[in-house]
This record gives sequence, structure tokens and C-alpha cells, in this order.
Amino acid sequence: MSERDVYPAGVPCWVETFQADSKAAQHFYAELFGWEIVGGAEYAVARLRGLDVAGIGALPASDVLPAWFTHVRVEDVDRSADRVMGAGGTVLTAPFDAAPAGRLAVVADPAGAQLCLWQAGIREGAQVVNEASAWSMSALQTPEPEAAGAFYEAVFGWVSEPWGPVTLFRLPGYVGGEPAQPVPRDVVAVMLATDAAVGWSVDFWVADVEAAVSRADRLGGSVIAAPFDRPPFRSAVLADLSGAAFSISERVA
Repeated sequence: MSERDVYPAGVPCWVETFQADSKAAQHFYAELFGWEIVGGAEYAVARLRGLDVAGIGALPASDVLPAWFTHVRVEDVDRSADRVMGAGGTVLTAPFDAAPAGRLAVVADPAGAQLCLWQAGIREGAQVVNEASAWSMSALQTPEPEAAGAFYEAVFGWVSEPWGPVTLFRLPGYVGGEPAQPVPRDVVAVMLATDAAVGWSVDFWVADVEAAVSRADRLGGSVIAAPFDRPPFRSAVLADLSGAAFSISERVA
């Protein structure tokens, strides 16, 4: 399932970062992951083998902090925005057209974690996932896991299931991921209960986590959490030149 050309409603489908200096960010990620960057300073698409993996764009306003955003595929972004409000969330940016790629809204759950609703036009989402230098999973960090579970079930139909120290978000009937993965293939996201920062984080797989950490450091990034083991992965948490955080993981078992 490394290559995908369609995403059902309710499945996270795309990640992108917005930066004050988008060209510097494009260079950083191109060198870190080996991405080909196609586009300009306003918005560019990162590619592997000619297939889309992520987006890198310019911040729309100076008071917005650089960050990575996760998009969830929906059939109708306007109706989904209404469901967000009905479930106690907030619509931060009303639905608007990002033609010809699709239609978009930025929302927040009741605890303030932000994500995007995506109604596809010509772009369904990432065409490469679950392989080295590609996005693998997004994780929600929240102090209110029970309320978050109820919210995401109401908006996307996700079902919460405890799994060790985390909670899995499952979308019944969906088949994604990889056949050998340690969690069910209908898992679409992960939730962690925390009293620290609230928000959605993104994780990219790498072939060698230590080498990627060293490369990020040479490129001017920073290490938030040095490599650590979380079987079957070895992971690290990094920040890019502007401080936008993301994690990297290497499958080791």
C-alpha cells in the first residue's frame, strides 16, 4: 500500500507545512528526505519517484507559527465543517476553493488541536506513504482523550481503541497501511493522552534514524527528542529551521 491513488472519506490523506521562509524549508526537507520539490515559494509539492508526498507553502499571515498540518479526506467540506461545529469544535478558516487541487477548511477540535478538512479535486492526497522518506502516520496529543474520541467519531466515524500506552483511531471497513504492520489495517491515526502541547503531529519513515538526525542537525534543524526505541520503531523528534516539529521513525523489528 505504499502507493495510493484514492482515499475514502474519513482517512487522513495529506500533510503540508507552511513557513515564513518557504524556500529555505523546501531546501531543508529536500536534503533531509531526498524529496524533489516542484513549484515556487508560494506553494510547492514534494515528490518521491515523481509521486506526491507532501506540501510546503508560504505562511498566509505573519502571526501564524510554522507547523505541519494533517488533512482528512471528506466528501463535502461544507457539511463536514458543520459537523465539526455540531460536535463542539471550531471552524478556524471557512471552506474555500484551492482549485484545481480541491476544497479546504481549517478546523480545531474542542481542545484546540488543528487539522484540515480536504474535499478532493484533482489531488486525492499523498501518492506515496509508509515507506522511507514518506509520511506514515499522524498522532493527536490531547489532555482530553475521551472528549477527543467522541468528537472524532462524530465528525469522521473513527472508533477509539486502547492499545498499550496509546489509543488507536480505527475506521471500520477501511484497509490501509502495510500487511506486516503491528496494528490493524483500519487504523487511521493515533492518540496520546498528555498534559503537554495539544495538537496533531506528523511522522515520516526513514531508512536510518541516526543518520537522519545527524543530517537534520547539519542542515540547521534541531533535535527535540534524541533517538529512542518504541518497538517496532526507533524514533526521534526534530524541528526544522523555523521550529516546526515532526517525528521520524525507522522500522527495526
